[in-house]
Amino acid sequence: MANSKKFFDYICIGAGSGGIASANKAAQQGAKVALIEPQALGGTCVNLGCVPKKIMWYAAQLNESIQDFAPDYGFDVKLHGLDWQKLKRSRQAYIERIHGFYDTLLMKHQITHVQGYAKFVDKQTIVVDGQFYSAPHITVAVGAAPTRPSIEGQALGLDSNGFFALEQQPQRVAVVGAGYIAVELASLLLGLGSETHLIMRKGYPLRQFDAMLGQTMVQQFAKQGMHLHPNVECEQVIQEKDNSLTLVLSDQSRIHVDCVIWAIGRQPATDSLHLSEVGVKLNAEGKVEADAYYNTSVDGIYAVGDIVAGSAELTPVAVKSGRQLAMRLFGRQTHLPIEQQWIPTVVFSHPPAGSIGLSQVAAEESYGVDQVKVYTSQFTSMLSGVTTHRQQTFLKLVCVGAEQRVVGLHGLGAGMDEILQGFAVAVKLGATKADFDSTLAIHPTSAEEFVLMT
Repeated sequence: MANSKKFFDYICIGAGSGGIASANKAAQQGAKVALIEPQALGGTCVNLGCVPKKIMWYAAQLNESIQDFAPDYGFDVKLHGLDWQKLKRSRQAYIERIHGFYDTLLMKHQITHVQGYAKFVDKQTIVVDGQFYSAPHITVAVGAAPTRPSIEGQALGLDSNGFFALEQQPQRVAVVGAGYIAVELASLLLGLGSETHLIMRKGYPLRQFDAMLGQTMVQQFAKQGMHLHPNVECEQVIQEKDNSLTLVLSDQSRIHVDCVIWAIGRQPATDSLHLSEVGVKLNAEGKVEADAYYNTSVDGIYAVGDIVAGSAELTPVAVKSGRQLAMRLFGRQTHLPIEQQWIPTVVFSHPPAGSIGLSQVAAEESYGVDQVKVYTSQFTSMLSGVTTHRQQTFLKLVCVGAEQRVVGLHGLGAGMDEILQGFAVAVKLGATKADFDSTLAIHPTSAEEFVLMT
C-alpha cells in the first residue's frame, strides 16, 4: 500500500543546519535515517540567511573599498553601477553548489530525503503527504520564520526572506527593526548605495549586546549617511499612485521610500507539526521546551535549533546541538551542555561587530560593580588611516574578580568578524587580563589592541 508505514531508526524534521548535521552524524554511526524538508536543503541559513547575506555583505564591502578607500591609495577606479541581477545569479550559483554538496552527502550516508510537510500522528509516527514514517527517535529542527507587524499596509512590505527575492536594488528603502537582521540588511543596502532608513523602537540597535556596540554603531551609521529614526514605531504603510510607499511613524512623521523591509523578529515554525497533540510542551511563543540534552517533555522526541526556548538563534548552535544529540543517541557519547554565555557571535554590519561573554551591565549585575573592571580602546583602523573616509574601531574587555578573568570581549571595527574566533577560545578557557597582557602583539593589526589595553 502507498501509505503503509516506513520504519527508521531516526527521523529529522527540518533540513536546515541543525537537522542536516544531526541526520548525517546519526547515519555515520550506522542509523537508518529519514530527513523531512518541504523546501530547499539548508534551511534559512543557506537559502535566506547567513550565506546569501554574507555574499551581499561582501558586495557592499567591495563598493566601499572602491569608492571610499581606493582613491587615497592611488587607484583611479570608476564604477558604472551595480548589476543587481548579476549579483543575484552569482549568489544563487554559490547556493546551488551547497545544495549539490548536501545531495552528495545524503546519498553517501544513505539518508532518505522526503520532501513535504510533516505532522505528528503519535510520539513515534509522522505523516507527510499521506505517507506514514515511524522511528523511536524523532528530532524537530524546523527553525523559525520572519514576523510582520499588525498594522495597516503591512503586506506592502517585505520580510527578510522577501529581501532576497528582490529583482532590482531599491533606491530608497526603510528597514524596520533593531536586531542583528535589521542592522545587517540596512548596512549592506547603504553600502550598496541605497538611501537607507533604519526605524527603531528604542534609542539604538543591538540592545541585546553590550551597549558600546549599539551606541557606537549609531555614530558610525550616521557618519556613513544612514537616516536613523530612533524611539518610533511604524503605524501604517500607504501605497502612492506611483507605487512608492509612505511610512507613517508614531511621532506623525512620514518617510517616502520604494521598499519597506520588516525585520522585527522571528517566530518558531511549529504550528503545523501537531506537537501539542502528542504532549510536547511549548512556551507562549510556540517554542519547544527542551532540556540541555535536547529532550522534550515526550520521550523519544527531541528539538534543536531556533525552535528551542532559551537557545541562541545561531547556525553554529544548531549544528553543534544536532551533532551532539546524534552522537548521544547513536554514538553512545555523552556531552556537556552548550554554555550559552560563551557563544561568540558577529553582526555583519559595516564595519562588523563581534561579541562573546557578558556585557558590562550583565557582569556588574552578576558579580557586583566593585568586582568589574573595564578596559577600552578606540582608534582609526589602519585600512582607513590614509584615507579621507576614516573608519573607527572600538574594543572593550570586561574583567571580574581579583584575577581579572575576562568574561566579556566586544568590538566594532574592520576585521572584527575574523578577529573574534581566536579570542573566543581564550575567553571560554578562562583567560585573565594577565594572560592577555603576556601575549605578544601582532603588529600592525587591530587585534593587537586586545593584548595592549591598559
